[in-house]
Amino acid sequence: MNEVIDLLPKLFEATGETLLLVSFSLLFGGIGGLLVGLVLYLTRQGNLYEQRFVNAVMNVVVNFFRPIPFIIFIAAVQPLSRLVVGSGIGTNAAIVALSLAATFGISRLVEQNLLTVSPGVIEAARASGAGRFQIVWSVIVPEALGPLILGYTFAVVSLVDMSAVAGLIGGGGLGDFAIQYGYRQFQPEVTWAAVIVIVVIVQGLQFLGNFLARKTLRR
Repeated sequence: MNEVIDLLPKLFEATGETLLLVSFSLLFGGIGGLLVGLVLYLTRQGNLYEQRFVNAVMNVVVNFFRPIPFIIFIAAVQPLSRLVVGSGIGTNAAIVALSLAATFGISRLVEQNLLTVSPGVIEAARASGAGRFQIVWSVIVPEALGPLILGYTFAVVSLVDMSAVAGLIGGGGLGDFAIQYGYRQFQPEVTWAAVIVIVVIVQGLQFLGNFLARKTLRR
């Protein structure tokens, strides 16, 4: 216990780094996943922007990257990280890897949740003279907003998990803290302190997501 108390400043710092990693990765990956998910949905057969070739290509790209375990993915994208942020290790490199992984994961969540929108609602909007772009942002996305919030909540929880792996490339955060001061120093209580903080963060995010989804679905 004394070891944990002595390391409290570093634990607080690691917690801040984890929140930073997750926040930026959710921002970039969330936007990227929304756009890719919209393309996957809208270019499907019978949808507003039907393009079978585009849809097939996007499906192949997403299906190629999405199943890759993050511990392998984070190493594989190091050349891209060096190109984007000038380094293959560190917090910025971890954000690049997390954002890409989030983009491919969230895109499927977005597509699946948009598919829950009733075709009748879309047809009614088209019959009233609304344009395709207007239908997307005024009808489809708002109709799927509740499920989308739940999908993004699932994604951000996964990002917290993946941010722990980022410690392997010096990405900082609670994963790096647990490895450096817990596992390598043979201090399981330090490792469990990091685990408890991660669980608290995840529970808080899940509660917030569920609350926002309920508020949205009641409208």
